[in-house]
Amino acid sequence: MRVSAKADYAVRAAVELAAGHGAGPTKGEQIASAQRIPLNFLENILSDLRHAGLVSSQRGPEGGYWLARDPGEVTVADVIRAVEGPLATVRGEPPEELAYEGAAAPLQRVWIALRTNLRGVLEEVTLADLATGRLPSAVEGLAREPDSWFTR
Repeated sequence: MRVSAKADYAVRAAVELAAGHGAGPTKGEQIASAQRIPLNFLENILSDLRHAGLVSSQRGPEGGYWLARDPGEVTVADVIRAVEGPLATVRGEPPEELAYEGAAAPLQRVWIALRTNLRGVLEEVTLADLATGRLPSAVEGLAREPDSWFTR
């Protein structure tokens, strides 16, 4: 799986908002500076997050952005879906809508299994988990596996 810059920036911006949850609005410039995200790109991402109901905003000198939901209720999967759409598609189609012929027939089940594994991690980790640095034990266990740290 490739994580786009947009998805990475969106999760980082959302975690920044989660870290300040309850402290009032956070300016876009503050998020951009803290996470080293280009401001124009960030504003588009925050707009996507707002349209998805994950972020609220207010204009003006006292304005800014804040999470529209509790950080413990928003998963990394929610954020990625808000800016990128479904977690796993094949050529832009959901894997359950694919049909393969002959020897490739089992491939559909591989793509479905892949989506299930992505969900198993991304739907398990919340913004609160990231903001506090306490990941679910299953995710920590996967990250601790030595083989997980090597690109193939």
